[in-house]
This record gives sequence, structure tokens and C-alpha cells, in this order.
Amino acid sequence: MTTSPALRTALAYHQAWTNHDLDTAMTHIADDIVCDAPAGRIEGSEAYRGFMGPFVDILKNATLIAAFGDDDTAVIVYDTESVPVASAPAAECVTVRNGLITYSRFIFDRTPFDAARAAAGQHVNP
Repeated sequence: MTTSPALRTALAYHQAWTNHDLDTAMTHIADDIVCDAPAGRIEGSEAYRGFMGPFVDILKNATLIAAFGDDDTAVIVYDTESVPVASAPAAECVTVRNGLITYSRFIFDRTPFDAARAAAGQHVNP
């Protein structure tokens, strides 16, 4: 059991969405969350749900690689397997206030997803 409040929240959030339970995952997200992701800034919980929902729908598996945290900040590193991409490592650095994630710096490589979309004949964002 971790003594880090931020890490407990980050892991509960991670466990929920990687188990396809976006509703429970969102209970760990602040209404005014700000997320900086490779596609740009996402503001507010509804926009964040819109960002995460499509990925949760295509997620096949997730493996936690490492997780660290203190009172206010946590970092989780994991690898995901999804319908279009067999391996997509990612990391999130989150800020937690009053038990909710208020900020997320989401880091992942979009290249494998862009290649999968291109192979399927779908438009790829620049």
C-alpha cells in the first residue's frame, strides 16, 4: 500500500480506465482538469472524457511499468495494447488536489497510431 496520496489517486484512475470503466475513472478527475497531450491542450472533464473515451473503447490490455508519487504529484508509466497498435508506451504526470486529478501531462508517441490510420486509409493529422 502506498503512502502517497497523489499516487493512490493516479493508480485508482489508471486501474479504472484500463479496465474499461471510464465512469469510475472520471470520479478521479476534477471538473476543471487541464491536460496537455500530444494532440494539444484539453480543458474540462467533459472534453477529457471525450479524449479518453475513444481510446478506452479500443484498448485491449495495459501493463503498468512504474509508478511514483508524493503528496501532490504522481507519475505512472505503462504500455498499452490496442486494436490498431500492439505496443504504445505512455506516461502521465498528474497533479492531485483534494483527491482529484487537476492536471495531467500525458506523454505518448502518436507515430504508431498515425501509421495504423494511414494503413487503414484514414486521414492522419499533421
